[in-house]
Amino acid sequence: MFELQEQHRMIEQAVRQFCEKELAPQVEALDKEEILPYDLIRKMMDSLGLRDMLLSALEKRLEGKEAKQDNEELDALDATRQDILNSYIIMKELSRVSPGFTMAWGASIGLCGLAIINKGNKEQIKKYGIPVLGFDKIGCWGLTEPEAGSDAFGGMKSVAKPDGDYYILNGTKTFITNAPYADIMVVYAKIDRGQPKKEQPVHSFILERGMEGLTTGKPFEKMGMKDSPTGEIFMEDVKVHKDMLLGAEKDNIRDAAKESLGNERSGMPPMALGIIEKCYEQSLKYANERVQFGRPIGEFQAVQLKLANMYIHLQNVWNIVYRIAWMAREGKQDFTFACASKSYCARAALEVAMDAIQIHGGYGYMREYHIEKLARDAKLLEIGAGTTDINLLTVARLELQK
Repeated sequence: MFELQEQHRMIEQAVRQFCEKELAPQVEALDKEEILPYDLIRKMMDSLGLRDMLLSALEKRLEGKEAKQDNEELDALDATRQDILNSYIIMKELSRVSPGFTMAWGASIGLCGLAIINKGNKEQIKKYGIPVLGFDKIGCWGLTEPEAGSDAFGGMKSVAKPDGDYYILNGTKTFITNAPYADIMVVYAKIDRGQPKKEQPVHSFILERGMEGLTTGKPFEKMGMKDSPTGEIFMEDVKVHKDMLLGAEKDNIRDAAKESLGNERSGMPPMALGIIEKCYEQSLKYANERVQFGRPIGEFQAVQLKLANMYIHLQNVWNIVYRIAWMAREGKQDFTFACASKSYCARAALEVAMDAIQIHGGYGYMREYHIEKLARDAKLLEIGAGTTDINLLTVARLELQK
């Protein structure tokens, strides 16, 4: 269980070659926001065969739905056909070079695309899910609001008022990855039928750029993850047909959103792993090569202790990624573990990145060694998909309820 098979090593090598040849030379331009990541993402998907692989798996799933197979049987079939560890290896390799690039790709396919594919009907999947999964169109997933970050549902102000065969949406979403350029958006809003706000159910809707009343803001200026455009979504009397409601009003969409959050949090450990692995490798190399007081700095205990701590985090995060992949293959869901692993891996990535800068001294603070970018990007892992504190509190509350 806790080792990569030959097929995994082949994928790891192929993605690393792509990163060295195609992604690394563009990192500076991406980080300076001189270019957008999307054309390079499409090139990656084509060159690595990811587009064909994903669309082929989706086609088989649609064939199963059309044959009216039992949903549980179909889900199990999907799990055996697709090794989630392959996706995590890709995310790990991309994050060694550009975690923001990984974020832009993952938010489109993993959040927006999978939300449509998992909860949408056949028509919605074909019209919206397939273009997003193949990255012919850019997707984003909008839950967070200006006054409702950690309290995503209770503080939500976005509302959808039924109007015949339509819903009229009003509200704002913020800190949304890919929002400034997204073609397809999955957004959450409370359905207002005149009942008290606390009783208004939360549901998700599919929106398309160009709809009247739907606009997005300019990309935010951020500390890190600059190669992952982030922005706001504004909805002013957006008229949405009922066919663009994901699922039915009677569905418990909070569970669906919780599942998406769980998927998002489960995607953080592979990104953290890439950051940790790269920082550790560079620090080992530098510790052996950098000479001070007549000997390599790796001979000093202060440096050795940092390297040992990096190694511990590296092995722990690898084990977490393996376990998450195993759980996905087995169809097991554990929201508590998703929150706990996200919290630990995010903190570990930031700690390792900062220790790597310390080992490199002044050089680590310079762009040349790439570590300062990984450190800036790592900080978002502690904030996105629920802050570290919120995730830890969720873990404690769920455990106390047992």
